[in-house]
Amino acid sequence: MKVNDMSINKVLISGNLTRDPELRQTATGMPVLGLGVAVNDRRKNATTGEWEDSPNFIDCTMFGTRAESVSRFLHKGLKVAIEGKLRWSQWERDGQKRSKIEVIVDEIEFMTARSDTSASTYSGDSAPSRASEIPPAPEITVYDEDIPF
Repeated sequence: MKVNDMSINKVLISGNLTRDPELRQTATGMPVLGLGVAVNDRRKNATTGEWEDSPNFIDCTMFGTRAESVSRFLHKGLKVAIEGKLRWSQWERDGQKRSKIEVIVDEIEFMTARSDTSASTYSGDSAPSRASEIPPAPEITVYDEDIPF
């Protein structure tokens, strides 16, 4: 396979749920969970010179029995990390063509600290497992010459 033939569709986001998740079913009975996640970008205001948060609102969808199981643990305001892929959809409503890009969730991690400062991870068909305390992330420095392209 040539490098030019390869494509990658992988997304990693972290943010807070903007609403309680919505669990529904397809016509065939497959559970579908709809989530909204707010992810902040940090930008410097050109006028004031101050740093400001600018939110991005991202629609996310999870399918199958995992979606049904995880829906019991999610609520508005919960901080989560989501790994998945982008999907573009197009449809027509009231004579208007509409489209959107959403994240199809493969894995979700609950990042809101509990009283014992532990977090939960969910990627299987059972209830989320409790993980040990999350260590601080190491500082990583990348220079232009480290990037191979």
